[in-house]
Amino acid sequence: MADQEQVYVLADSARDTVFAARGITKVYRMGEVEVHALRGVDLDLFQGEFVVMLGPSGSGKSTLLNILGGLDVPSAGTVSYRGNDLSAADERGLTLYRRRHVGFVFQFYNLIPSLTARENVALVTEIATDPMTPEQALEIVGLADRMDHFPAQLSGGQQQRVAIARAIAKRPEVLLCDEPTGALDITTGVVVLEAIERVNRELGTTTCVITHNAAISRMSDRVVHIADGRIARVDLNPTKLAPKELQW
Repeated sequence: MADQEQVYVLADSARDTVFAARGITKVYRMGEVEVHALRGVDLDLFQGEFVVMLGPSGSGKSTLLNILGGLDVPSAGTVSYRGNDLSAADERGLTLYRRRHVGFVFQFYNLIPSLTARENVALVTEIATDPMTPEQALEIVGLADRMDHFPAQLSGGQQQRVAIARAIAKRPEVLLCDEPTGALDITTGVVVLEAIERVNRELGTTTCVITHNAAISRMSDRVVHIADGRIARVDLNPTKLAPKELQW
């Protein structure tokens, strides 16, 4: 692991470190059974980069993403966000961290059916300290002409883009995406990935996408391969592909 760290830390040495995870272990206890989701993970994520965490179901990638996002805490080890120790934070501290700094996009859109796209995004802008307007967020994801439509009037890809707009409207420093194209066909998935890539490129948002689809890794700066709760290797992409160039 030391050699792998040397490769990717040196490659990003000019960037500010956003996350530093050291020795992250996560054990879930189900009665007398222990499930080891993470087994000593060391990882740095850097300002403005686009990272894909790639691995099969059950490899631990969602658990790692949840710990980075403050939705879960490690059983052992430390994880810091810009030098602040998240693993020592209480629930109130983690709530404030999520609210102020992190945008989440999940496989399922979690939109409120009775609210329009604009109103779904406004739920976040009303509680954020320095948000963009719902209209600005929806324009970034290419839905300027669908703002007043309800979720039932939108396709799956459009609903996912509303979810992305909702996540970025508070101007988060970090965007964490858990299988954002998992429920979509190839064509629609490309459109969603284009929206995520645009956010990373234009807003400078540190972006992490977890997936089991190896094709998506070609659009990232780095690919973190996760297997059996460990980081198997980290690859650098010398040439990033645009989403429409991916071969699924």
